[in-house]
Amino acid sequence: MAYQAIDLTVNGHVAYLTLNRPEVHNAFDDGMIAELLHALGSVRANDNVRVLVLQSNGKNFSAGADLGWMRSMAAKNYDENIADAGELSRLMQELDELPKPTIALVQGAAFGGAVGLAACCDITLATPASSFCLSEVKIGLIPAVISPYVMRAIGTRQARRYMVTAERFSADVAHQIGLVHEVVDDLQTAVRPLIDSLVANSPAAVTAAKQLALDIDQQPLNANTRRVTIERIAEIRVSAEGQEGLSAFLEKRAPNWKTTQ
Repeated sequence: MAYQAIDLTVNGHVAYLTLNRPEVHNAFDDGMIAELLHALGSVRANDNVRVLVLQSNGKNFSAGADLGWMRSMAAKNYDENIADAGELSRLMQELDELPKPTIALVQGAAFGGAVGLAACCDITLATPASSFCLSEVKIGLIPAVISPYVMRAIGTRQARRYMVTAERFSADVAHQIGLVHEVVDDLQTAVRPLIDSLVANSPAAVTAAKQLALDIDQQPLNANTRRVTIERIAEIRVSAEGQEGLSAFLEKRAPNWKTTQ
């Protein structure tokens, strides 16, 4: 597949997925969504990839939905809009549930659906000049498809404010409310130690830890939740990588997944 709206490159154990429409501030449309879904499928299927970095070219991370695309969807009927929104929903789910750790690097503005992309990633970094906005109500829409991911990241209280005011908020505010993990001066410099840490860990354990966080999120602390956690640790202890990790620790040597970098 010839990527036009995005670029996907793999360097060692790291996949770099880059939004590449800087002339329109990386606004996305149905074509970009289709390309992103295809790229995520490729990353999912590549066992050598252990980390995905989501980034973009140009001044801004993403302006959200492309105006031409929104105009075309306004001319379509309800069923066509259901199908179209379904693809955006599938993109958010695929990014959120990708069985590999994901890091978003946000420079400049992240508006509308781009806030959803940032919220779906496991780690999000931004610069002091970055800004965010759930801008949909300004044009008579709502941030519906991205709302579960944004609300999970920043909480209902903060979401109720920013979803209805469409205020533009800074990277520092995004950090304070939980959308951004760190505000850094240089994204490429800051991401390197994170990648090194992730790649040094057991690939199977990282995948299992991410899935555990997804499965336990919002669940009541009851017998069923405790049973799930008991089963998960038992499963990982008797797995090949669990056995290798424990043996390497006791024998004071590097585990075999480190020797394959």
